[in-house]
Amino acid sequence: MLLDIKEIREYLPHRYPFLLVDRVLELELNHRIKCIKNVTANEDFFNGHFPDHPVMPGVLIIEALAQAAGVLGFKTMNKKPAEGSIYLFVGADDVRFKRQVIPGDQLVLEAEVMRVRAGIWKFQCRASVDNETVCTAVILCADRTV
Repeated sequence: MLLDIKEIREYLPHRYPFLLVDRVLELELNHRIKCIKNVTANEDFFNGHFPDHPVMPGVLIIEALAQAAGVLGFKTMNKKPAEGSIYLFVGADDVRFKRQVIPGDQLVLEAEVMRVRAGIWKFQCRASVDNETVCTAVILCADRTV
């Protein structure tokens, strides 16, 4: 299953400059997702992190993974934010960074469902560039009504 930016915007309430998923490449409901984030020199965060040596902040890599997991959760539950549901990032465990992400990189975001209990989703996540691991983390998200 492939989702373009128009459909991604139906499942994530984020908007520029905070929407960090550009395309969904693979999606298996209730199992796994694979997305991309194209990292360009025009990203606002590079103005301050760091102007002479631009590096994507680690917290934004984690956020991008959480957004990918959010698309998987919303699609699996067949819910959309416009219907009064929100998917909140509530935690990250076992976070490890292995490599920097710089302008020109294509960040591949993968999330796999570990378990769902009482509206709390737990995902095993990996971000990579050119099949080289950038970051791994266990991410928790909560499905809530607004």
